[in-house]
Amino acid sequence: MQRNSEKKKQTIAARIAQDKTALLEQLKKTPILQLACEKIGVARSTAYRWREIDPEFIKALNGALLEGKLLVNDVAESQLMAAIRERNMTAIVFWLKHNHPSYKTKVEITAHIKENYELTPEQRALVGEALRRAALPSPGETTTKHERAAQ
Repeated sequence: MQRNSEKKKQTIAARIAQDKTALLEQLKKTPILQLACEKIGVARSTAYRWREIDPEFIKALNGALLEGKLLVNDVAESQLMAAIRERNMTAIVFWLKHNHPSYKTKVEITAHIKENYELTPEQRALVGEALRRAALPSPGETTTKHERAAQ
């Protein structure tokens, strides 16, 4: 009777190991946990449970997800290049906006400040310290300490 129980545990452990391996392989092709679980017939909650109790599985899961994302990125970039070769203007604009500094989206902020607040000595010291750390001139200065030291 006890031997039967032990054999059953080994069978379950072997099936879990097989399911984990299948999930990891599927994630390398489809890096979305829900879809990968559906594809191999394992509940998503089971995958999350494995993650909670098995540190080695977490590492393998993260590696498989990364590998899958890199694969999808390669496929997407390949499709983007094909669209650019076909003179697809949307693809061309997308590529330029994300890969060429002249075409990047720029933000301009314009404000009209009506109130003029004086800084307290403590606030002035904080601003001065922040500017010093950023190597920018303090209020009322035209050069930074680094620039003066280089002169």
